[in-house]
Amino acid sequence: MIDYKSAADLDRMRRAGRIVAETIQRVLEAVRPGATTADLDAVAEAFIREQGAIPSFKGYGSPPFPASICASLNDEVVHGIPSPKRVLREGDLLSLDFGAIWEGFHGDSAVTVFVGEPPSPEAEKLVRVTEEALEAAIAQIRPGGHLSDIGAAVQQVAEGAGFSVVREYVGHGIGRNLHEDPQIPNYGDPGRGPVLKPGLAIAVEPMVNLGGWETRVLADHWTVVTADASLSAHFEHTIAVTEDGHEILTRRDQI
Repeated sequence: MIDYKSAADLDRMRRAGRIVAETIQRVLEAVRPGATTADLDAVAEAFIREQGAIPSFKGYGSPPFPASICASLNDEVVHGIPSPKRVLREGDLLSLDFGAIWEGFHGDSAVTVFVGEPPSPEAEKLVRVTEEALEAAIAQIRPGGHLSDIGAAVQQVAEGAGFSVVREYVGHGIGRNLHEDPQIPNYGDPGRGPVLKPGLAIAVEPMVNLGGWETRVLADHWTVVTADASLSAHFEHTIAVTEDGHEILTRRDQI
C-alpha cells in the first residue's frame, strides 16, 4: 500500500535529503587513488551522525549490512560493502549509495564517479548516459502521470545508447521506511500502473550495464555484480510528487 506523505513528513524528508546530499559532497572530496572504500564509509558515517541523523543502511536487512554506505567498484552494480582492503585505483568506476534518517524519515541517493580519469570513452559514456536516464525519468514525475512512465524513460535513454538496464533491482517508495511501495522498475511500457499523486515520495535509481542486464550476488549475500563482468553505473535521487510537478529532495546543486 502506498503511503502518501503530509507536508510535515516532507519537511523531515527534505532535511534527510539535504543531509544525504551534503554527505555525498564530502565523500566525493575524499575519492582518490590510494583511499579505501572503508575510508569513504568513515567520512560518511561521521558526517551523518554529526548532523544528528542516523545512517539508513547500517544494520539494514538480513544479514545486517555492516556499513553506512554502499561502495561498488567497476562490475559491481549495487550493495558493495566498504572494506579497508578495497583500495581505489586510477580509472576505477565507483558507485556510491547513501541513506540517512532524520526524525524517522529517510533520504536516499547514489552517484557514480571515476577515480581519476575514465578508463575509456565507452566507460565515460556509460556514466553520462546513466545520469541522463535519471534526469529523463525525473522529468516524467508529475501529478496525473503513470508510475511506468518513469521506468520507460530510463529504458529508452539507456537502451537507445546501446546499454542494458538491470531488471532484478528497482527503485522504490521511501519515507518512514527505506523501502516502501511502490516498486519502480527501470524498464517497461509507459501509461501503466498507479497514477502519480501529490505526497508520493519515491527513490528513482537507474542501474545501467555496459554489457548484458543479468546480475548475480556474491558470497557476502550483498554485493551485486554483472553476470558478464561488464561495467555498471548507478544514479539515484529521492523525489516527491508536488501539486505542480516534483521536488528533488536530494539535489546537490543548491548546497
